[in-house]
Amino acid sequence: MSDEFVLYVRNGHIATITLNRPEKFNTLRTELLDSLRGRLEQANRDAKVRIIVLEGNGDAFCAGFDFSAGLDHFKAIKEENYDPGMDMHWVTNHYSSYITTFMGLWRGLKPTIAKVHGYCVGGGSELALCADLVVASDCARFGTPYSRVWGCHLTGMWIYRLGLAKAKYYALSGEWISGKEAVAAGLINFSWPLEELDKRTRALAEKLAQIPLTQLAAMKLIVNQAYDNMGLQGTQTLGPILDGIMRNTPEGREFVRVARKEGVQGAIQRRDGPFGDYSQAPASAQPRRRSKLKRS
Repeated sequence: MSDEFVLYVRNGHIATITLNRPEKFNTLRTELLDSLRGRLEQANRDAKVRIIVLEGNGDAFCAGFDFSAGLDHFKAIKEENYDPGMDMHWVTNHYSSYITTFMGLWRGLKPTIAKVHGYCVGGGSELALCADLVVASDCARFGTPYSRVWGCHLTGMWIYRLGLAKAKYYALSGEWISGKEAVAAGLINFSWPLEELDKRTRALAEKLAQIPLTQLAAMKLIVNQAYDNMGLQGTQTLGPILDGIMRNTPEGREFVRVARKEGVQGAIQRRDGPFGDYSQAPASAQPRRRSKLKRS
């Protein structure tokens, strides 16, 4: 089964969900998030599925939220419509919050694997890190450029997956980290060369799929409960509220005005140029492209 924004395939006990906006680096829009929520529900309701793999089509896993076109597709958070009370209601309400969709990877008791290549930044990293296991190509790039302007941690997974020293540094700097470095930092589980990512991820999913579903669910539940007891829900309530405030500081509004006047790349250039990372990094530092790999 498939739709315009999210693809779904089941092969044996493994369901693969694919973000499908490759021409936009799978950036997040309301329509994609709604489709993703439906696909996660579908996989969790399918008695034959034991393992869920989330991936991105094209050259990236997900480059965050789509803030092109003046955020016309996110009418609830457009700066000229900003109402702090309604923003709080929208981002914390179970039925409207995108956090509920992200955490569908965590709350559904079938183990989830996020398979990351290319860019996994901003909201894309928040999504991937909600999975139970995160694997990546060595050259993938994780990061939170919103740390510099126009955002705040949303799910808290950057905090809970890293120790204090690393969590604080990346929160303050917004620097990116490669897939290989992310393993060393404890942010994700495994990284492999891009050429091996599909095969290795499949092998991991097939290994786990040999275990009875009830056993997988019990072990996932006990680990999740420990992190819930550490205050995960409270962090995820505060994060989106702070994110709304940070989108509407003078600097946050200027970021959007520049994006409208000079294009998204103009705003990104101002934000990341001084740091020389993300799209402002030299070509040699950019993640490898899957599309070029296929042609080689």
